Amino acid sequence: MNWNFENAAPVIGSITEGNAWDGEKMLYSNIAMNRILSYDPKTQNVAVWRDNTQGTNGLNFDSKGNLFGCSGNGRKIARFDPNGDMTTIVDRLDGRRINSPNDLAITPSGAIYFSDRVGDVEPNVGIDHSSIISAEPQEDGSYKAIRRTFDTTMPNGLLFSKDYKTLYVAQSDYRANEKRELRAYPVKHDGSLGTYEVLHDFGPHRGIDGMTLSSEGHIIACTGWEISGPGGMITIFDPKGRIIQTHPTPALRPTNCTFAGEDLYVTSIEGHLLVAHDTGMTGHLLWPN
Repeated sequence: MNWNFENAAPVIGSITEGNAWDGEKMLYSNIAMNRILSYDPKTQNVAVWRDNTQGTNGLNFDSKGNLFGCSGNGRKIARFDPNGDMTTIVDRLDGRRINSPNDLAITPSGAIYFSDRVGDVEPNVGIDHSSIISAEPQEDGSYKAIRRTFDTTMPNGLLFSKDYKTLYVAQSDYRANEKRELRAYPVKHDGSLGTYEVLHDFGPHRGIDGMTLSSEGHIIACTGWEISGPGGMITIFDPKGRIIQTHPTPALRPTNCTFAGEDLYVTSIEGHLLVAHDTGMTGHLLWPN
C-alpha cells in the first residue's frame, strides 16, 4: 500500500532540503533564501530557525546533538552553535578551497563525510574534482579534510550502514555520458573507502538525491523526476540494492527525507515539506537515539 503524503507546511516555491529531526522539531533548509526552517508537528507552526546560512543544503546531527551543515555558497562545512554562531569546520582540502558541499553523513566518532561538487564554481579557484571528502576531528579540536573517492563525477546523498562498515553514495550526474547509480563503498579501518559495488543503476533516469536509513537498515531514497520514468518517488532498497517498496510523491523531484518516529518527512525542488504518517518504519539516527 502506498503511503499517503500530505503537506506538513506550505509549499515555498524554491528548493527545500536537508531534513534533520532534533527530537521535537523538523529542521530543513530553504537554500535560495539562505535560511533553515523548523516545523513543530505538535502545533504545525513553521518558523525561521536560522538565517544567513550561506546557501546551506544538507544538515545532520552528530552523536552529541551538534548540528552540521553543507554551506554551498560559503564553500565549507559549518557547525550551527546554540549561541547563533556558524563555525567553519573545514573549507579547504590540501590548501585549496572546497567547491560546493551538498550532503553529509557522520560517524559515531565524529568524522563528517560529505559530497563536494565542482558545479559552477569559478575555474582554477577550488579543487578540480567532485568527490566524497571527510572532515576528521583532531586532538586540538580542529578538523582535517581528506579525499575519500576518486571515481565520482557528481556525488549527491550519502549514508552509512547501521554498522558503519559501508558508505552508500548516490552518484547522480545529470550528464548523459555519466552514471546515475546507488553505490556501496566498504569503509576501511583508517576511514578510507574500498572498491564500490553498484547496488542499482538508474540508466537514463534521475538517480538519488538524498536518503535516510531505517532502523531495519533499509535505504529510503528520494528518486525520480517529471522528465522520465515513474516520476517523483520514495524508493526503498534493502542493503543489497533490491527494491522492496516504492511510494509516489506529490513532489516532482523529492530532494531529501528523514524520519520522526514512524512519520517520514520529504522535501523537494518545488519547496515542499511533505509528511507520510504511520509508515510502519522508524529511522536509524545518531541523534536523537
